[in-house]
Amino acid sequence: MNNKIIIVEDEEDLLDLLEYNLSKEGFDVVGFLNTKTVETMLEEEDVNLIVMDRNLPGVEGSEYVKSLRNKGIQTPVIYLTAKDKDSDVEEGFVSGGDDYMTKPFNMKELVLRIKSILKRTTNTPINGNIRYKDLLLDNDARTLMVDNVLVEITKLEFDLLHEFIINKNSVLDRDYLLQNVWKNADQNQYRTVNVAITRLKEKIDPDKTKNYIQTIRGVGYKLY
Repeated sequence: MNNKIIIVEDEEDLLDLLEYNLSKEGFDVVGFLNTKTVETMLEEEDVNLIVMDRNLPGVEGSEYVKSLRNKGIQTPVIYLTAKDKDSDVEEGFVSGGDDYMTKPFNMKELVLRIKSILKRTTNTPINGNIRYKDLLLDNDARTLMVDNVLVEITKLEFDLLHEFIINKNSVLDRDYLLQNVWKNADQNQYRTVNVAITRLKEKIDPDKTKNYIQTIRGVGYKLY
């Protein structure tokens, strides 16, 4: 599976150039002209790295990265920006950046820096399948089969179901799920957990006959 890279760059010609060159290097590249839907993709897809401009419409790039870090999203970030003062570079790293390049830039150097970060940060995937009753998670393909039928689920739903299966004998409370699935311990996100579990239950048990994930009132959730 190719490493997935998000590019956030509001200059359309430069975005096209970056997409072309990084795709040629074998990366799975998705470009954005602004940050509006970036966070949704980070929550739903396996993204390995973000190439982030700082002069963006609506939000300054380093402020946006800082907001991602505050929400527990730790996807590596390389800034690619015209902001080239020493204080700008410092600000970029303090806000949660992993590397910093200034424009104009050398494309080959950018590719080398991307490969260097990915080598350090890309987790080795868990290989093989995990089965529970008629549920089959394929960790390599990141797919779910329910009673031998392929069911489409998001990255978040996959990770959530994976956590339930590997802890099938335990009750998982919302704090645990926020920390281990969302990578975020913010109690304000409790409703997010409830909604995600409801959606997952609808996908793995649309007829509501198997009751796989049950609510333990006042405690959490358990896979049965």
